[in-house]
Amino acid sequence: MALYEHVVITRQDISPQQAEALNDQLKHMLEEQGGAVAKIEYWGLRNLTYRIKKNRKGHYSLLAIDAPAEAVKEMERQLSINEDVLRYMTVRVDELDLELSPVLARRDRERRSDDSSQS
Repeated sequence: MALYEHVVITRQDISPQQAEALNDQLKHMLEEQGGAVAKIEYWGLRNLTYRIKKNRKGHYSLLAIDAPAEAVKEMERQLSINEDVLRYMTVRVDELDLELSPVLARRDRERRSDDSSQS
């Protein structure tokens, strides 16, 4: 099976729970077709560089996937139908990075520095 990193951006007017539910749906769909999701990161509501379908913000999620190409194609087909999804991108990688992504690592560092400065 091939390894992929997949980023999906959903509309700003859905709740974070709905964005996480979409991630769970994707995980379930991939597992049904013989794949596996090694990591799911919800990055939260972030500003978009430019408007997409009249949205200025979007819920970002990152998935580390180990699945056959057919399963990834089906996942992308389902995402293209979903009205809540603004954009998605799947990139094939040589190995999965299971550590914290730079986006969450930076947020974690900022939190720790805020906590230490308040002490």
